[in-house]
Amino acid sequence: MTTDDLPAGIGAPATRALHQAGYHRLPELDGVSRASLAALHGVGPKALRILAEALDARGLSLTA
Repeated sequence: MTTDDLPAGIGAPATRALHQAGYHRLPELDGVSRASLAALHGVGPKALRILAEALDARGLSLTA
């Protein structure tokens, strides 16, 4: 099983949505589009901002 390292601040609905979409670790989100994540039920602007900041801190990023 993969270790989950998604930021806790994104909230439970966003975490569940990301898990259901197959994302459990931040590096898995590198290069994923903001639009595709925003389309997931539970992933809103706050979660996208927190994810983008966490990715940026690791030298990774979402795409436009």
